[in-house]
Amino acid sequence: MDQAWRILDPTAPKAVQDRQLAINRRQFFSRGATGIGTAALAGLLGRESLLATPSSKQGGALGSSHLPAKAKRVIYLFQNGAPTHVDLFDYKPRLHKLHGTPVPEEYFGGKRFSTMTGNPRGKLMLEPVEPFQQHGHSGAWVSEFMPHTAKVVDDLCFIKSMHTEAVNHAPAISFLLSGSEMPGRPTMGAWLNYGLGSASDELPGFVVMTSISKGTSCGQIFYDFYWGSGFLPSRFQGSRFRGSRDPVLYLKNPDGMKPELRRGLLDDLAKLNQLKYEQAGDPEIQTRIAQYEMAYKMQTSVPELTDFSDEPEHVLKMYGPQVKEPGTFAYNCLMARRLAERGVNFIQCMHAGWDQHNSLTTELYNQCRDTDQPSAALVQDLKMRGMLDDTLVIWGGEFGRTPFIQGDIKNRKRWGRDHHPYAFTVWMAGGGTKPGMTYGASDDLGFNAMENKVHVHDFQATVMHLLGIDHEKLTYRFQGRHFRLTDVHGHVVKEICT
Repeated sequence: MDQAWRILDPTAPKAVQDRQLAINRRQFFSRGATGIGTAALAGLLGRESLLATPSSKQGGALGSSHLPAKAKRVIYLFQNGAPTHVDLFDYKPRLHKLHGTPVPEEYFGGKRFSTMTGNPRGKLMLEPVEPFQQHGHSGAWVSEFMPHTAKVVDDLCFIKSMHTEAVNHAPAISFLLSGSEMPGRPTMGAWLNYGLGSASDELPGFVVMTSISKGTSCGQIFYDFYWGSGFLPSRFQGSRFRGSRDPVLYLKNPDGMKPELRRGLLDDLAKLNQLKYEQAGDPEIQTRIAQYEMAYKMQTSVPELTDFSDEPEHVLKMYGPQVKEPGTFAYNCLMARRLAERGVNFIQCMHAGWDQHNSLTTELYNQCRDTDQPSAALVQDLKMRGMLDDTLVIWGGEFGRTPFIQGDIKNRKRWGRDHHPYAFTVWMAGGGTKPGMTYGASDDLGFNAMENKVHVHDFQATVMHLLGIDHEKLTYRFQGRHFRLTDVHGHVVKEICT
């Protein structure tokens, strides 16, 4: 066997490499616990899958950013289920004129829709549920569904020409967050955590919080791969904070265990794990060591993080009546600001329930009530604290919703819209984006992105650019090729950047 091939991790300490070179035949077979097939597979794949550059909480694989960064951190307000762009932000007066008439065939010819719609021929156009008005100096169109967002439009940058490729929720969310419809790729937060590291010693660099409106019938499942690290070492994956007073399990010491005893136990455990790492060279062992250490530090940092007693009353009122209730979107938005203050680089707040196939006139009101005020408050709060300039806030879902109706147009209580990948809207604030700007446009029915189209990979490339990362250079070698967030696509939308 070629010795160079037998070194599983060229970045490992020399002692580890020496052990790997010195492995004898008996050890080789004994470590293939499930047989020679597994051992052979590990030999073939291990050399590439273990090539992660070691990274501390202070710095990532890049060492420094590729270019001057406008944003230091990201707060992604992800709206699972796909908000309806034509009812919230993308005003199309022609929908009123065509209300109740069949979809013009020239708009949908050759396009793929979900199985619930199938062929759109004969479907009826549906006007916006609530009126739109222009707001702010920028004159941005916002529906009456979003009165609080309407007040901060001059701080927002709307992209109204987003489009994607997936027509169902999980593949579309995976595609937007990881660049692939199939699970298994690192998500945006994991790439950032890997590339730039973390500014915090006491909290994870990538935190996820989830919420759902009470009583909704159109919830979404929060799959772990929405914040996974894929083939990157698992230390870079998102840490999910639960919606409770104890957001992280098992942080408290068992009854009778003093802090100094816990400290000693972890120190001894780290020594044992280090010995195993020197034998095997597996970076997941280093992940385990880092997780134990982070958990110890979080015993102090998390209780302080979740204690809102130091928040002024006027700030709490900004976020709305649910702000003190763990598990709500309002609570998570305030938590996001507090996490950002403490050095967490990527905060992903995911709110489910936007899948209004037959509940536009009922549950859409609930969704907007629960998310509109906290989203706007977060932008205002960051701005007041001087943090908006270097914090990128993103609001949006995985695709849009059809300009035509799903259901019976005569039964207003059951109006709905189906999945629509061909045009949707997101907004961004701070972090080097141009405030008070609307970029791109869909056609006169909100059906197709027409002007300055922004594909999902373009969006990803732009987010990375704002963080000082060249999306073509942040790569990771796995299974014989170099992977990146944007796959082999993506162009930075420089027009929206300051």
